[in-house]
Amino acid sequence: MAELSEALLSVLPSIRVPKAGDRVHKDECAFSFDTPESDGGLYICMNTFLGFGKQYVEKHYQKTGQRVYLHLKRTRKPKEEDTNSSAGDPPRKKPTRLAIGVEGGFDITEEKFEYDEDVKIVILPDHLDIPRDGLEGLPDMVKDRIASAIEAILTADSASRKQEVQAWDGEVRRVSKHAFSLHQLQNDVRIPPCGWKCSKCDMKENLWLNMTDGAILCGRRYFDGSGGNNHAVEHYRETGYPLAVKLGTITPDGADVYSYDEDDMVLDPNLAEHLAHFGIDMLKMQKTDKTMTELEIDMNQRIGEWELIQESGVQLKPLYGPGYTGIRNLGNSCYLNSVMQVLFSIPDFQRKYVDKLEKIFQSAPSDPTQDFSTQVAKLGHGLLSGEYSRPASADGEQQSDQKGMQNGIAPRMFKSLIGKGHPEFSTNRQQDAQEFFLHFINMVERNCRSSENPNEVFRFLVEEKLKCLATEKVKYTQRVDYIMQLPVPMDAALNKDELLEYEEKKRQAEEEKQPLPELVRAKVPFSSCLEAYGAPEQVDDFWSTALQAKSVALKTTRFASFPDYLVIQIKKFTFGLDWVPKKLDVSIEMPEELDISALQGTGLQEGEEEMPDIAPPLVTPDEPKAPMLDESVIIQLVEMGFPMDACRKAVYYTGNSGVEAAMNWVMSHMDDPDFANPLVLPGSSGPGSTIACPDPPSEDSVATIVSMGFSRDQAMKALRATNNSLERAVDWIFSHIDDLDAEAAMDISEGRSAAESISESVPVGPKVRDGPGKYQLFAFISHMGTSTMCGHYVCHIKKDGRWVIYNDQKVCASEKPPKDLGYIYFYQRIPS
Repeated sequence: MAELSEALLSVLPSIRVPKAGDRVHKDECAFSFDTPESDGGLYICMNTFLGFGKQYVEKHYQKTGQRVYLHLKRTRKPKEEDTNSSAGDPPRKKPTRLAIGVEGGFDITEEKFEYDEDVKIVILPDHLDIPRDGLEGLPDMVKDRIASAIEAILTADSASRKQEVQAWDGEVRRVSKHAFSLHQLQNDVRIPPCGWKCSKCDMKENLWLNMTDGAILCGRRYFDGSGGNNHAVEHYRETGYPLAVKLGTITPDGADVYSYDEDDMVLDPNLAEHLAHFGIDMLKMQKTDKTMTELEIDMNQRIGEWELIQESGVQLKPLYGPGYTGIRNLGNSCYLNSVMQVLFSIPDFQRKYVDKLEKIFQSAPSDPTQDFSTQVAKLGHGLLSGEYSRPASADGEQQSDQKGMQNGIAPRMFKSLIGKGHPEFSTNRQQDAQEFFLHFINMVERNCRSSENPNEVFRFLVEEKLKCLATEKVKYTQRVDYIMQLPVPMDAALNKDELLEYEEKKRQAEEEKQPLPELVRAKVPFSSCLEAYGAPEQVDDFWSTALQAKSVALKTTRFASFPDYLVIQIKKFTFGLDWVPKKLDVSIEMPEELDISALQGTGLQEGEEEMPDIAPPLVTPDEPKAPMLDESVIIQLVEMGFPMDACRKAVYYTGNSGVEAAMNWVMSHMDDPDFANPLVLPGSSGPGSTIACPDPPSEDSVATIVSMGFSRDQAMKALRATNNSLERAVDWIFSHIDDLDAEAAMDISEGRSAAESISESVPVGPKVRDGPGKYQLFAFISHMGTSTMCGHYVCHIKKDGRWVIYNDQKVCASEKPPKDLGYIYFYQRIPS
């Protein structure tokens, strides 16, 4: 006991009790995916509250001198089931909630366990173990302080729990803005407790009671022909009465309430009062109809696309080992899982992060959980080491519907860090895999300013040729890109007659209230998509420097260089005439081998005359007070969910050159601190103003650019060159980076000093690799669902000569890879 007392007293000053602002990493190692359930348990530093697996705790001690750790070891065991139940495993329960990882929702853990927990204090370097209950005999003051620290660590919310938004729940509803001000007509309408029928047709199911006038009408018609005849929504359009409750779902606990005005399922805290107005006693009602959640779950399970892409109808062989590690779904994180599986199947990303793992870890800052390189390296090692590629069940036995399910890794720290401060990726909502790919690429760019950059495998130069039709003069420009966005010309479908016949059958079925016919998917040749990409595009309201006036131009896009890995996004997501986003249901037979040499740029040709290089005016002659912005492009961007002011800036800074260019600007600048601020013209004093401003660059703008890894002199030069416009300055500095003094660049993002950057003499700026334009298919990411904001992503990757499907924690040999239904395709150059 004397030895224990002496040891504890020696480390007592370093033992802290976590406070409200402290992050307690008690469920995951900072450098690996070890947890308290791992063989060696988890060691939590009682000073920094960082967690470490057995192989990293000694290194932390050697680096920091911290000696005292709280060791957590949990052993899981299956929950005891009813011993009277019949032999055999019961079938998994069908989900009853549109949610992930919550009671009644889609289960992402597959199994439920109980835990035996062992807690002790470990003092290094001698690994002196002191059980939690072994503090007796110590002075009361010492014992109380240590016991308080242990209790506070064990009861504190883990860092990942604090940083994560609650698991996605499609049923989470907000209170309607009409709930407290709903006007109800005094028309003496009384609703019976049963026996309802639509007042405009014979429907007796899917009936909605309008809570303003008491009208009972049928609901919307669903895509498969079921549902109603749209009479309830038609009634809203005629009257404007906003709230309706679904009859048959009313119980003492609530009901399905829909707000037509807000176009969403909502909560009505005054529901009992509103129902009582029509003589309905909510406490006496019983459920007799399916809720909207239950109907949506049923419909999702009927969509054939889900079955095809996940290869659900085939018995797939599970794969385990290095490179075959699953990733747990953290609540709609399948977009992240799919992208990272593909990226870490590429040698350049493996060399940058996994091969240099030890060097990255050794140079990690004091809080490695907030270091980009550390967390990316940790993720890559977790995927490629094979350490976590084991069957999910404790005894290795799995039910048939769980084949391929792994323990996998749960990249909570990575997801939290990569989404930090981002309006979308910091949430648990579903996201677009293409947008996340570009976001991650952008993060890599920021953190590899003066070191090896794996993004070079994707980077290519785009040559854009603009030809003024009035003068026949041309303008050639080049820009850096990472992804080829391929349009889908639906008019080139090979099965037009079949599609027309399907549409006619569908129309008849809707009129006769019959089930819809089996879906017919448009079959568009890949060659037609390629032709559409290379075809000239008309640009209206083009400012021609040859005319010094507006003109019409033709824009042609070509490759100025061919990357090592060509990323192709199929532009399946578009907007209907009503500006509602929709997904094209299309099948494109993507080639195993691809030759895009015909799309190589040629540069200025003999006989072509260039337009003069004169900057366009900030304002147009016919509208001197503000720049003319393409409102249709602004509306499209706003419909995608971006702030109006950001959309206006995107259109302005891309010179009204179309939605694609504006979207690229948005994706490149959405992390800017002033992203959603109003548009202020360069040299202005307010939105829309053109008054010259002699003021020096603002310190906030300078600090923002310096934080990206540039020197103060470079930041000042860029801001002066762009009249103190932060957005244009960032674009300017990247486009003029070869002209800047490379030796003055500071790689702040990787923690190097200016002197260290100079000594490495690594040139800065975007490099491109060029070579033949011949490729072979390497991987593809598929999307299931009606929009990028819902549904599910999986990826297929070709490894060791066979296709492998990665479906979150399931990793299996693919039998029928649905190469025609992909969303993002990855091609690698064929060696010459």
